[in-house]
Amino acid sequence: LEEASSHVMLSHFLLNVFNARTAELISHHQVEINQSFPKEGWVEEDPKEIMQSVYECMERTCEKLGQLNIDLSNIKAVGVTNQRETTLVWDKETGEPLYNAIVWLDLRTQSTVERLINKAPGRNKNHLKHKTGLPISTYFSAVKLRWLLDNVEEVQQAVLSQRAMFGTVDSWIIWCLTGGRNGGVHCTDVSNASRTMLFNIHTMDWDPELCRYFDIPMEILPKVRTSSEIYGWMKSSSLAGVPISGCLGDQSAALVGQMCFKDGQAKNTYGTGCFLLRNTGTKPVMSDHGLLTTVAYKMGKDQPPCYALEGSVAIAGAVVRWLKDNMGIVQSTSEIEKLAAAAGSSYGCYFVPAFSGLYAPYWEPSARGIICGLTQFTNRNHLAFAALEAVCFQTREILDAMKQDSGIPLKQLQVDGGMTSNRLLMQLQADILCIPVVCPTMSETTALGAAMAAGAAEGVEVWSLSPDNIPNVTSETYHPQINTDESEFRFARWKKAVQKAMNWETTEPCCNTNGTQPHTYNSMFTLWSHLILSLFVSQILKRGSR
Repeated sequence: LEEASSHVMLSHFLLNVFNARTAELISHHQVEINQSFPKEGWVEEDPKEIMQSVYECMERTCEKLGQLNIDLSNIKAVGVTNQRETTLVWDKETGEPLYNAIVWLDLRTQSTVERLINKAPGRNKNHLKHKTGLPISTYFSAVKLRWLLDNVEEVQQAVLSQRAMFGTVDSWIIWCLTGGRNGGVHCTDVSNASRTMLFNIHTMDWDPELCRYFDIPMEILPKVRTSSEIYGWMKSSSLAGVPISGCLGDQSAALVGQMCFKDGQAKNTYGTGCFLLRNTGTKPVMSDHGLLTTVAYKMGKDQPPCYALEGSVAIAGAVVRWLKDNMGIVQSTSEIEKLAAAAGSSYGCYFVPAFSGLYAPYWEPSARGIICGLTQFTNRNHLAFAALEAVCFQTREILDAMKQDSGIPLKQLQVDGGMTSNRLLMQLQADILCIPVVCPTMSETTALGAAMAAGAAEGVEVWSLSPDNIPNVTSETYHPQINTDESEFRFARWKKAVQKAMNWETTEPCCNTNGTQPHTYNSMFTLWSHLILSLFVSQILKRGSR
């Protein structure tokens, strides 16, 4: 869940306790974490604040369990799930972070990405895809780490003195919980490692050639473990001695929590962005249509890895926050459903929320947001409807790409995430996809997936992942209510709007290394316009003085 102001966005750390037999949510606690925006396109979090929220959530949840007369000895294992790609570097001797965490949708690395693509054969952004399953993009951890190495002196010095540790948020949390500088375990799981661009998804380990390409020292990387095994034990707090035995990136955790264990099953998570994963079994499927190939999970040392095709959308729930905080069109995130329902249609208005460029299937960082099809009749209700439709259209683009890659259409889409409480959005999604949308009544599927991985680990084994023992989770199904022709017409108009959003912004070929944003062609045009205008005005003044 996230809420925003113009300068600080609040994300949340959430701790859930589940019953290993029924998957019932027993107790939970949530703490807000600030996200800051020091410059345009920059998004950061304070690693210390992340850990403070972890400890606070654990203590408050333990108190709530006590109020329910549940003995803490009944807590058999802890699982971790996290924002993938968000990048941290810390000092292993002092335990201090060396810079804020750079969040997954941060855009500061665009010039770094362009430099890396320029040195690739044929300037091909998919040059490393055969090993990583990923295009070279601002999205992934390696370019964020490269920026830290290039721009933060504390990181440079720590690397030289062999004190630096790199990790995504899971690595930071597990290291801290297992002792930190006093013997903390420096590890990550395969699902998080596969989002760094340093991990070979075939050998299932860090790849020396990839590390050389990004000029990343391998000694700062965490050890790669499976998604379900004992990594270490809690060293402090009320849960001291409890094993940490599950680790999954948030979207992989949602896939597990949705019980999508079979080849062909898919889920879509609606949060800040949208993340649609389709289980492809034990062999990676390379996409020819703009999707990512990622490691979904590996449930134990003796189990094969399971892969997924993924379509990532940068802006989903964030568009509602933008309407609320930047434009003042809605007063609360829940109000958008009411406004959109009042309109009943966008009446030809289309909204492409490419605030951070476009992710799948385009991978086009130069795109920017656009609203088109406006008339004098258009009002805020129509904009609200168009914003919800935009989330659905982006999902449709990903599902179409998955159908092209696999040759098999999806029969239904399983959904989760904060936006699924918007019933109008879910109905729109079914209408635009022309297939049923299935929404579980228990929305914490991401946390459930991490709990399942932790409980199933060897040495814990309080949760069975066999098909016969998977608990039934109640759900609600939304069926399409419009005809296919109407759906196709609206989607075609959306695609037309997307083309108008393309190639809006590009950085100069030369890049700044001092941490400042490079000028854009757009801004350079503005500078030239101001210069020409100044000359024009000066000529008028000269003529006037004559």
